[in-house]
Amino acid sequence: MDERDESAERFLRLVQQRRRGRLKVYLGLAAGVGKTYRLLQEAHELRQHGVDVVLGYVETHGRPDTVTQLRDLPTVARKTLFYKGRALEEMDLGAIIQRRPAVVVVDELAHSNVPGSKNEKRWQDVEDLLKAGISVLTALNVQHLESLHDQVLKITGTDVTERVPDQVLRQADEVVNVDLTVGELRARLEEGKIYDPAKVPVALNNFFRADNLLQLRRLAVREVAQLLGQQVETEAGGADPVPAARRNADRLLACINTNEPAAREIIRKASRLAQQLGMATWYVLYVQTSRETADRINLATQRHLLRNLQLATELGGQILRVKSDDVVASVLIVAREKEATLLMCGITGDKTVWQRLSRRGITQDLIRAVAKLEQDMDIFLVTY
Repeated sequence: MDERDESAERFLRLVQQRRRGRLKVYLGLAAGVGKTYRLLQEAHELRQHGVDVVLGYVETHGRPDTVTQLRDLPTVARKTLFYKGRALEEMDLGAIIQRRPAVVVVDELAHSNVPGSKNEKRWQDVEDLLKAGISVLTALNVQHLESLHDQVLKITGTDVTERVPDQVLRQADEVVNVDLTVGELRARLEEGKIYDPAKVPVALNNFFRADNLLQLRRLAVREVAQLLGQQVETEAGGADPVPAARRNADRLLACINTNEPAAREIIRKASRLAQQLGMATWYVLYVQTSRETADRINLATQRHLLRNLQLATELGGQILRVKSDDVVASVLIVAREKEATLLMCGITGDKTVWQRLSRRGITQDLIRAVAKLEQDMDIFLVTY
């Protein structure tokens, strides 16, 4: 490519960036910290500066302070969809795009749309708005991030079903941490400012326990700090949180099989690790043995596998599929081809570390094979 081609390509990227809307996300540790309130406050401030702002979807949950903020803000009417005999309201994506405001407020980014909507998830609606050149203000709780699902489940015991791929947050132009201390948040809950008073005792003794909230707060602060570090590196030319030599050298290959929960956890941890190490590219390898051909495994297992491969794609991984009965040899071949320096594999957690590592199995055989290699390669074990 000559200099003129490179110059044209750079300019095209700039043009495309200008056409795409900007995304700002208010991230919180839990419901009730004030994300929606802050969204509406910013909408008012933008209107005072002459910006064309509309409300695409806002959920006030009947909280008086938030309801008052709706005043004088133009709203695009929701559309009604019928599902299982019930009339349900959703954001009218088509009407917003037709109206073409400069900025639209879209609350509850992790929301799942009613079947029959254009997109399955609201974050996909937001992506369509950005592609249409409309900037978006939105809100999200940290427990809805896809790669944090397993950590949140261990912390709270709650299986969060509505989740957003981490890529959505990483592509945001700005992420703001809406923070409250654990004491302040629990006080708001006790005062009836978050949920109906009848629900408060159960919430305080379950999801809103002090130790749960403290850990969720740490996750939210860490997430925003990490994103800010990346933004400083890429936009402001600041210090690189991950040395360039290390970032360019490290390559991660995560190995999965048809064990659905184990594969899911490996993929999520691989995504987090790749992000922490600043890896632009990481891989998920599935080696299909003759025992796992389509005619030998049931439909449920096939669906789980496809769902996990889709999850890996959503989290930014590149999918590699190989057919072989020699799993260890195939992993090593792919690792060499991709110049992987870090392998991630699963190992059952039902015995002591020594018992797990000393018995026979694919992961154990892989560890022994890697130990004999001259290639510089580490193994990251995920227990399940």
